[in-house]
Amino acid sequence: MIFDRLPVVLLSTMAAEKSSSTNHIIASYILSHCEEVRDMNITDLAKACYVGTGSVSRFVREIGLESYSQLRQLIAESEFSFENVRRDAEYAERRDLLSEYIANSIRTAAASVDYQQLTKLCRDIHDHESVFACGHLKAQSAAVSLQTDLLMMGKNIRTSTAFNEQIDTIMNAGKEDLIIIFSYTGSYFSSTSLRGKERQLILPKIWMICGGNKESERFVNETLRFASDGRREAHPFLLEMAASLIAAEYSVMYK
Repeated sequence: MIFDRLPVVLLSTMAAEKSSSTNHIIASYILSHCEEVRDMNITDLAKACYVGTGSVSRFVREIGLESYSQLRQLIAESEFSFENVRRDAEYAERRDLLSEYIANSIRTAAASVDYQQLTKLCRDIHDHESVFACGHLKAQSAAVSLQTDLLMMGKNIRTSTAFNEQIDTIMNAGKEDLIIIFSYTGSYFSSTSLRGKERQLILPKIWMICGGNKESERFVNETLRFASDGRREAHPFLLEMAASLIAAEYSVMYK
């Protein structure tokens, strides 16, 4: 399974913040006490985290939510669990099944990538002076990989681990900016409230690198898709594969 919206946002916050920061403390508490938080009001949560209610309100806004009541609703709807397949199998069998599945998924996904779209994306990367790549959690590792590979070829692109910084960058981008978003399910923007903000997203050129056939938001200009069954196990490897294909083709085209 792919983690629900709220766990992804909370884990992203913890990954990007210092362990002593208020946002890290609040996110960590929610993840560790999700059952209790379902019944807490904002004052209760603030007391449990030893912060003020204003800090909780700011935390809610910074993770892209509109209110504390929306946070509680998401907590009630989210599943905080890890799905482990074939628990009954011996380790060697689980190992072989997993590695075979991942290898087959990578081969299938790589063969499914549209070469014309791949070269189109490489041209956009080359032609835009300002390029920003990002993604949630494991998807962010693909953005960093692409940034590193392109830097070795003399093309500097930017990225950010913090989700609120990603959203701020995207929201403040202009028509001269190129945004590349790695999202396994194509649901990157479902993690934040975009009410009244869609017009801002029409300005930059946005590419979505994703699996499956989920229809993209209307402000996403282009997509580079790969075949995917949506399972968790191959998630980071397929995104890393896509990032490597982009870098490899960019090298052929411009080096």
